[in-house]
Amino acid sequence: MVTSSIIRGLKAMFAAQSISLLSKGLLIVLLTRFFLDAEEYGLLFFAISILSVALLFTNLGLAKSAARYLAEYRKTDPAQVPYIIWSTLKYNLVTIAIVTTAVVVFSDPVARLLNEPRVAPLLVAGVGYIAFSSLKTFTSLTFQGLNSVDWSAKTDIVANVSLLVFIVGFLLLGLGPLGAILGYTVGFALAVVVGFVVLYVKFYRPLDEGAPRERGLSKRILRYSIPLTVTRGAVMLDSRVDAILVGYFLNPVAVGYYMLGKQITDFVIAPATTIGFSISPTYGEQKVTNKLERAANLYETTFEYVVTLYVPAAVGMAILAEPTVRLIFGEGYIGAVPVVQVFSLYVLLRAIDKITNDSLDFIGRAGARAYAKSATAVANFALNIALIPTLGVVGAALATVITYVFLVAYEVYLIYTEFSLSLVRLARTTAIVCLVTLGMAIPVLAFEPFISGLATLGAAVVLGIVMWSVLVSVSGLLSFRRVVGMLR
Repeated sequence: MVTSSIIRGLKAMFAAQSISLLSKGLLIVLLTRFFLDAEEYGLLFFAISILSVALLFTNLGLAKSAARYLAEYRKTDPAQVPYIIWSTLKYNLVTIAIVTTAVVVFSDPVARLLNEPRVAPLLVAGVGYIAFSSLKTFTSLTFQGLNSVDWSAKTDIVANVSLLVFIVGFLLLGLGPLGAILGYTVGFALAVVVGFVVLYVKFYRPLDEGAPRERGLSKRILRYSIPLTVTRGAVMLDSRVDAILVGYFLNPVAVGYYMLGKQITDFVIAPATTIGFSISPTYGEQKVTNKLERAANLYETTFEYVVTLYVPAAVGMAILAEPTVRLIFGEGYIGAVPVVQVFSLYVLLRAIDKITNDSLDFIGRAGARAYAKSATAVANFALNIALIPTLGVVGAALATVITYVFLVAYEVYLIYTEFSLSLVRLARTTAIVCLVTLGMAIPVLAFEPFISGLATLGAAVVLGIVMWSVLVSVSGLLSFRRVVGMLR
């Protein structure tokens, strides 16, 4: 059953993601086409990958743990909500102070260790990026825990628009990768200001009635944050350390190719990210109220929609990778084509992961997910070390895909054990989607050799979408009238 709160959150998050896609897509094109060459682009994201590892130690799992308890206590004891928010924020500010100091102190040694001295000033400038990105995560997850993802969406809109404006502004001043880091910092800072004001006025102050704090609540938040921290560490090992290893074994240009492939993937999975973020708190609420059948039906329906969308998207991405990179990002980034093609399977895996992983946190299975994520992250790290020296940047992409197959399979298994999903229903839908995808792929493959410019590339995309729309409607996989009616 789809509730009004889910629909409201989905609509807001889709609006935010639409703006995010537009701003991020435009930013990537501007960076690659007009401001940074492949080496500078790789250097920028080499630095951001290192900063993101540091960011792990500022966020830990505290905000996600607080979100879980906010989702629970907003129903059972709203007076505890201000205590949860304030205690978590205090912990977050302490970790930010410690980590940013460490980054400044160790920036030069880290740059020497990675054989890239040009990254040191970017790390020092990135302390603001770390601080405000961490606080932005805190506000977004707090709104999610309060089941007010529409406010998460609004702060995301502020962040994404600000990022585009200030990154381009600093680049126009001729500051290069350093200007991009400063632009990220200012963009996140503006989003944090908006988020904090709304959080205080709309949620904190109305519930701050001086009620006594529940004994042991802070300890439970800290205790539950431990497996979430492990999970975040594993995610960071998966999503950022691979880029650092590419830079270490190869060069910044290879990092640029790899990160461009990752960013295209992020662009494509944005709708799945929105769905997962919006729906996840509902699973926690339904488990607390013992509505397991309703939760199972919600997950099955979400899974079906995601597979219906992303199996064809992954195949289309593989087919059109070469003309897309060449025509949109330029000949200088043609080395990213095989990375994008390998990541086409990663798109499907991440889409399923996005609708599953947050849900596990909200139903109390963070520990099991942490173990799985840690194991696959270590495996990914080992595969990267083995494959990058032999296969180059494609080896890093292959390592990510291989480990994600096992991770996603285990996450779906965990959801199955909680809600007793209908595997027959999911398998039947997946089989039909594969047939639909085949019907879509054949004409797109036939048209691909005729792509010579942006107009013909757009025509190929439209052809794929039209074929997909007709086939999913005929097969009964998706009712567009139902989707439109639901969103209305």
